[in-house]
Amino acid sequence: MSEFSEEKRKPRVAVVFGGRSSEHAISCVTAANVLQVIDRDKYDVVPVGISTSGHWVLESGDPERLSITDGKLPEVDVTALPVLFGANRELVISEPEQVPSTLGQVDVVFPLLHGPWGEDGTIQGLLEMSDIRYVGSGVLASAVGMDKHHMKVVFQGAGLDVTPYVLIRDRDWIRDPEACRTAVDALGYPVFVKPCRGGSSLGISKVNSLAELDDAIAEARAHDPKVIVEAAAKDPREIEVGVLGGLDGALPQASVCGEIAISGGGHDFYDFETKYLPEGEEYTALSVPADLPEELAAEVRAKALIAFDAIDGEGLARVDFFVDADGKVIINEINTMPGFTPTSMFPRLWAASGKDYPALVEHLLTLAMTRKTGLR
Repeated sequence: MSEFSEEKRKPRVAVVFGGRSSEHAISCVTAANVLQVIDRDKYDVVPVGISTSGHWVLESGDPERLSITDGKLPEVDVTALPVLFGANRELVISEPEQVPSTLGQVDVVFPLLHGPWGEDGTIQGLLEMSDIRYVGSGVLASAVGMDKHHMKVVFQGAGLDVTPYVLIRDRDWIRDPEACRTAVDALGYPVFVKPCRGGSSLGISKVNSLAELDDAIAEARAHDPKVIVEAAAKDPREIEVGVLGGLDGALPQASVCGEIAISGGGHDFYDFETKYLPEGEEYTALSVPADLPEELAAEVRAKALIAFDAIDGEGLARVDFFVDADGKVIINEINTMPGFTPTSMFPRLWAASGKDYPALVEHLLTLAMTRKTGLR
């Protein structure tokens, strides 16, 4: 029997968002949407924000304040009451020169953090050490799912096709940038230059010639000193699939396939503006379900489940693929904490698969509260 049922109270859910990464604002937007749909009759919800400087605070959880408004990106209020996890899974308010007070024991954490210092296994490690249940993948899966280099290595080991790539570590670029340029040049153009450990399309550039490469690497290195350069697939269709862990020991499930198509507005790919900002919507077509032959859709969905198992995924993931002009299915990446914004694909995929937004959040909380702590 779980702790919260023994105490005869509602389970307490700490929704943690913000964080130190460049995806801070998108994490806030994700939290705004999740906070709106959690059943307050069933759960005691505590919004916890992490500022860009790493301070943990008790947030208001006001969805309006955490949304993108008139193009202004939201951020955690660093002046709010500071909080921390204390002994026995308690959430403690710790004001300067004040006696600490407790908000009570936390039963499950919903870590809606995107990017490094959150989605990459760091907060998962903290929660594991504190014996606190949480939504989503564990330390290893989160770390592998964040690092596009190691992700590809694992996917190749599982028999999945990936795009050819060149890894540029910090020391490589500092020691011998010419060798890096030569390696990238051998891939052929166009290529995509990306921060190795990032998301939301921040810092990504499409490069059509060697002359554009250095600026693109500089842009990626502004987000991550480790850079990955990927060859472009041939006339690809971008297909995405959502994966959910099964309840009561059932196997993970794959959603229907969705497709993203970008055209116009100077957008060469699914970038930050087309993902999240209203002005990018007119250039973005999201088709759910995707118009794919039944056999091809089944192949993509099966490979999404292979990818999820390959990294030891738990809870949820969005798996992104390219289907090239020859019909070849190439895995692009896996996202272990996909966005839950109104324009995000993950909720759309599951809505089309019969699980609406509130049901999706409830499914994830139930999964987290019923799984074991410690080694699994």
